Amino acid sequence: MTFASLGLIEPLLRALETLGYQTPTPVQAQAIPPVLEGRDLMAAAQTGTGKTAGFALPLLQRLTMEGPKVAANSVRALVLVPTRELAEQVHEAVAQYAEHLPLTTYAAYGGVSINPQMMKLRRGVDVLVATPGRLLDLYRQNAVKFSQLQTLILDEADRMLDLGFSEELRDIYAALPKRRQTLLFSATFSDAIRALAGQMLDNPLTIEVSPRNVAASSVKQWIVTVDKKRKSELFIHLLKKHRWGQVLVFAKTRVGVDQLVERLQGLSLNADGIHGDKPQATRQRALDRFKSGDVQILVATDVAARGLDIDDLPTVVNLDLPIVAEDYIHRIGRTGRAGQTGEAISLVCADEVDLLSAIEMLTRQTLQRREEPDFIPEHRVPATDATGQVLKKPKKPKKPKTSGGGGKRNLGKWVDSGEAAAEVPSIKPVRKVPVFNTGPRKRKP
Repeated sequence: MTFASLGLIEPLLRALETLGYQTPTPVQAQAIPPVLEGRDLMAAAQTGTGKTAGFALPLLQRLTMEGPKVAANSVRALVLVPTRELAEQVHEAVAQYAEHLPLTTYAAYGGVSINPQMMKLRRGVDVLVATPGRLLDLYRQNAVKFSQLQTLILDEADRMLDLGFSEELRDIYAALPKRRQTLLFSATFSDAIRALAGQMLDNPLTIEVSPRNVAASSVKQWIVTVDKKRKSELFIHLLKKHRWGQVLVFAKTRVGVDQLVERLQGLSLNADGIHGDKPQATRQRALDRFKSGDVQILVATDVAARGLDIDDLPTVVNLDLPIVAEDYIHRIGRTGRAGQTGEAISLVCADEVDLLSAIEMLTRQTLQRREEPDFIPEHRVPATDATGQVLKKPKKPKKPKTSGGGGKRNLGKWVDSGEAAAEVPSIKPVRKVPVFNTGPRKRKP
């Protein structure tokens, strides 16, 4: 099968040829024809399988072939995404596909000044990629209008709900024209997403090109158990032992990101970090440097779990397991993309056993465990399996009773400060007490 056989026009085929795209991926082959026909679509596919091209190519063709020229402050197609990074990535892809078409594209998101975005929208934009919060800000200031909207696309809708955008989505939905095409693309479909689709889509065609909630087979996954306080030390050990090149590391908190980056930089390792507290320009600069290879280790919170597309990224490390099991799939989906192979390693402590169990149940596999001899945890991680079972924690061995009977009443040997106290390590040495004169005290004159 070729892209031409899917009915795409010549300018799009020329752009794809420049990008080196030769054969449609399964999601593209199944999504492009119905989207060209104007049908609503609900599509599930693993991250890294080409979902963006699956909706962007037919969208651009329809905008080129149909509809009037975009009016001032108007948009003809709207792509909603959960994060700034994903907005930039999707917009970049759409702009590349539209290189030979008379269409305008733009990305709008928070964390940066709204004024340049308002100025850009004055002339109208054919395709606007936006995060929900910033889009509502623009709409409430009359900087964007939806009267010409033909197509709405929800990309990574499950993540938008996870981030608490349900109210924003409801407000946006109320402002849109009733007659429109709606496409919902995501790597996973929760019950909440299916409920959302029931409200926003009209008789959609549903396609699932891979088993639900299964990580890509091109990613080799394994875990190392370790005590929580030694995770950073273990990561540095593994980095040197396996001679990893570029590594994307996920930490649970912003403080955790900053601490690991500081420690790595203190060892003269080329590392940078991104999280929600950093300005958008700083985040984007760190991502660009990582993509270009100028940064070896990028440490991030889940802000980078989606929307980060790097060619030949070999290794992803979970310093901390994600709270939401589905985010594990998106994290490790940053490697093993576009037919490449990759490795995903998770450093797991005893406190995370329930999170590990949820991930294994979601992915339907028991993750292989490895141990590092110098990092055997004091707090053992109980065994888990893909059924969601957590075996009982191993009982701690009982301490042997002190010989001589008497239990706690037996005080054993008194040890003088001049003796070798090490002979009885469980008992502290007893200091000699000086003897004071207890006779009558003489009064001072």
